[in-house]
Amino acid sequence: MIITDTHTHLYSEAFDDDRADMMQRTLEAGVSRLFIPAIDSSCTASMLQLEKDYPKHVFLMMGLHPTHVKENYIDEIAHVTEMLNSHKFYAVGEIGIDLYWDKTTLAIQQEAFRKQIKLAKQHKLPIVIHCREAFDEIFEILEEEKSDDLFGIFHCFTGTLEQAHQAISYNMKLGIGGVATFKNGKIDQFLNQIDLSHIVLETDAPYLAPKPFRGKRNESSYIIKVVQKLSEIYQVSEQKIADITTENSKAVFGI
Repeated sequence: MIITDTHTHLYSEAFDDDRADMMQRTLEAGVSRLFIPAIDSSCTASMLQLEKDYPKHVFLMMGLHPTHVKENYIDEIAHVTEMLNSHKFYAVGEIGIDLYWDKTTLAIQQEAFRKQIKLAKQHKLPIVIHCREAFDEIFEILEEEKSDDLFGIFHCFTGTLEQAHQAISYNMKLGIGGVATFKNGKIDQFLNQIDLSHIVLETDAPYLAPKPFRGKRNESSYIIKVVQKLSEIYQVSEQKIADITTENSKAVFGI
């Protein structure tokens, strides 16, 4: 069984004490394709090191996370631009809008999101979207930018069925992770109305650990709990969940 984690922060300080052991558990669990989103320029060196250490398994994205869009965002996007021009990346991400932590930066978050979508189109790369309390704002920009070369993943999708269909209409796959296993996660109530061809798996490690690990540090090996949950929801084998979602990830990332 080959499982793809389309969104995992393996360079996080949360793994500094046991990263090698964590990676061994991950690979032994069959999670052999790991896509790593960027946050800002401060994580670039550790991401590149991770890729060097695990070249057959780790694939990098480049982008500026919306919660890190600050006064210096122009400089940060210049860094994203420089890196995209000088190194191989598989997506522009994670990018988007987050109004949970700070609504005062909405205007520059929108500007950063637009700029990075244009970079993705320029490099013929998918985007990986972070959305928190900002579906309307995200959809407004996706509507402006929609085209055949706009595609990617709606990371950590937690919206409604209607919002799921809208995201899919913009050529986005839905990133499904630990939230699907939560009692109050809600998406498990309608996921079976979304064809599996639109779904990819993720952990967002070290965040959002699935049951029975909720509240603890997440890691990519725990994605098997998401596979098991989707197997129940879709009434198909775990093997089929792994196979289809991995094929979907290949369609997005091109590898």
